[in-house]
Amino acid sequence: MLDKLQQVEARYQELTSLLGDPATISDREIYRKFTKEHAEIEPVVQCFRELRTVLEELKGSKSIVDEERDDELRKLALVEVETLKQRKEELEKKLQLLLLPKDPNDQKNIILEIRAGTGGEEAALFASELFGAYTRYAQGRGWGVELMSRSDAAAGGLKEVIARIVGNGAYSAFKY
Repeated sequence: MLDKLQQVEARYQELTSLLGDPATISDREIYRKFTKEHAEIEPVVQCFRELRTVLEELKGSKSIVDEERDDELRKLALVEVETLKQRKEELEKKLQLLLLPKDPNDQKNIILEIRAGTGGEEAALFASELFGAYTRYAQGRGWGVELMSRSDAAAGGLKEVIARIVGNGAYSAFKY
């Protein structure tokens, strides 16, 4: 796994240098492609670098535990070793999640459709509250909400609402 992560880091560094190249900047399509790839692998690289730092610190703390004669210092190093082991496990789990294949639709926009079911006015009120919650969630993430169709109920609720949510990662957040 470390070899694969080193390859990803090398690609990240290559992309970083390519993004600074004037020839790349002048070609909008290539620049957009490289920027997107750079942004996709950046979290993996940052997590890998943090893991590598933790592994180096863990190695140093273990050597202190093995070689040091001062009991007080050994106790401190043992506490540090346990803390670093926990952090190492957290980072490894995070890396495994980051390396999972992405759904090709995850970055796309969505159409949100909410219809009041059976239940009359109460269902319409619930549909209105649900749409409000989804709208606030989308706006909180920086996505745009474009109202496409809306049918109001008599008591202030919604019989039906159709909206388009526009933003990077909208499908990923709403697919389940």
